[in-house]
Amino acid sequence: MSAARILVVDDEPGVRDMICDTLRLSGYEPFEASDGFVALKWLRDNTVDLVISDINMPNMDGYELLERMRAIGDETPALMLTARGERGDVTRGLRLGADDYVTKPFGLEELMLRIAAILRRTIGSGDATAEDIVCGPLVLNEDRHTVTLHGEPVDLSPTEFKLLYELMIKHGKVVTKATLLDVVWGMAFAANATVVDTYISYLRRKLHINGYEGIKTVRGIGFQIAAD
Repeated sequence: MSAARILVVDDEPGVRDMICDTLRLSGYEPFEASDGFVALKWLRDNTVDLVISDINMPNMDGYELLERMRAIGDETPALMLTARGERGDVTRGLRLGADDYVTKPFGLEELMLRIAAILRRTIGSGDATAEDIVCGPLVLNEDRHTVTLHGEPVDLSPTEFKLLYELMIKHGKVVTKATLLDVVWGMAFAANATVVDTYISYLRRKLHINGYEGIKTVRGIGFQIAAD
């Protein structure tokens, strides 16, 4: 299978270079554009498997780029990069037809996992990265929506699965309650933070067995899952 073609749209040259270099190392074929206007013009004569676009850019921002692409029937999958904290900005992008988003600053490992997930859904490109996310005895497969612990299947609700996924793609790192509220539940208010604690307790009941206690609480901040 030929390498997936990915267009990176960002007005910051350093960000474009960083993403494109990482894409090449991961086996993809990257292209770049400095803003939405340049990207839209380039897309008239070229095709890609995925567009990664910043939201806040001069001349034509990521929203307008996505809106114009969809208006002319271009359904190329899109991953949005945003430094904005407002949930409404993310929601707007998803309503315009974005497939996913990553908030700046982001880890390159997380970005590559999200890229691979989109490509598997759209063109079946699962060869560039491993399909399974492994954290010690825990193995999660997003495509098959499966989780195993010590090789035994674990039955999780959709919300429990999404929460565990967010912890596992950032394994070893602390994920704040605010981030989990935003990504898993679409909530932006700390007053709703108790729902995170509730679902963490559900996960622990199902996963903290046979000596495994991988989900850790970082008091006053959030949660992390052991990397091994």
